[in-house]
Amino acid sequence: MKFRQVGRSGLKVSAVSIGGWITMGGTIDDDHTQAILQTAVERGVNFIDLADVYANGEAERVAGAALSGFRRSELVISSKCFWPMGPGPNDRGLSRKHIMESCEASLKRLGTDYLDLYFCHRYDDDTPLDETVRAMEDLIRAGKVLYWGTSVWGADQLRHAHDVAQKYGAYAPTVEQPRYNLFDRHIENDGVMAACRDFGIGLVVWSPLAQGMLTGKYNDGVPTGSRADKTSWLDQRLTEDNLEACRHFCVLAGEYGYEPAQLALAWVLDHPEISSVITGASSPAQLTSNIHAVEIELDDEIRQNVSDIFDGLSWT
Repeated sequence: MKFRQVGRSGLKVSAVSIGGWITMGGTIDDDHTQAILQTAVERGVNFIDLADVYANGEAERVAGAALSGFRRSELVISSKCFWPMGPGPNDRGLSRKHIMESCEASLKRLGTDYLDLYFCHRYDDDTPLDETVRAMEDLIRAGKVLYWGTSVWGADQLRHAHDVAQKYGAYAPTVEQPRYNLFDRHIENDGVMAACRDFGIGLVVWSPLAQGMLTGKYNDGVPTGSRADKTSWLDQRLTEDNLEACRHFCVLAGEYGYEPAQLALAWVLDHPEISSVITGASSPAQLTSNIHAVEIELDDEIRQNVSDIFDGLSWT
């Protein structure tokens, strides 16, 4: 495994990390979660990314139980808050009340005293940013959170958060978690990547495999039981143009001697702004294969050939 610093902080995370969205507490059972996380830690993965909303808290519970046998100091565990966790008007958002209560609930489910990273899962237009920043500051000072971050925030929102933190002498966001993959490169063009560089914010990215499209699993149709078979998330993205690009990409990866997923992850990691790629896994073997992406070094020829395949395509 290779480790990278999270922005300008001293925190180091594994270049390939494991996330609990969809899988833990959801599509895979407790025993499979245990096996995947055991393999992850044994292979050098130290960053486990979770959120309260994943499987309505079950992902945190299952992951916490699976990780209980490891030294806490070896792990970088994250969670998030924002999305509704109950029917009440204060069971959502980034108010001080919801942040504090959500953090306590996540710690309890995970069976730990602190979170290494705590993300604001989206921007909250209904809460003054001053309130959110100061709540995160208080969690850090209380030792319940070590670093806080954002997920899917815009460049202006990141800059505003930095300014507010400076105003109050508070901790600014250390990390941003956007979607980023060969289809979706918006952070390069909308100022998010530039803002992160300016403020020393690390990037840990989700959906680096475009929800499985870049593995080639949908090249010949939608497999029964797959994510696209069970949900409508990919309906508008499984266009013939996008699928043809995936087919060409899979051929190219094979010509270079890589699995498509490995090359797709290596392409993301080729960008120095990226601290970690957050991967999902339904088996230890899948995770082990993805980890090999850290060994791949891209040259100019591979970068150009890969880029040529996806030029002009859109994820939205």
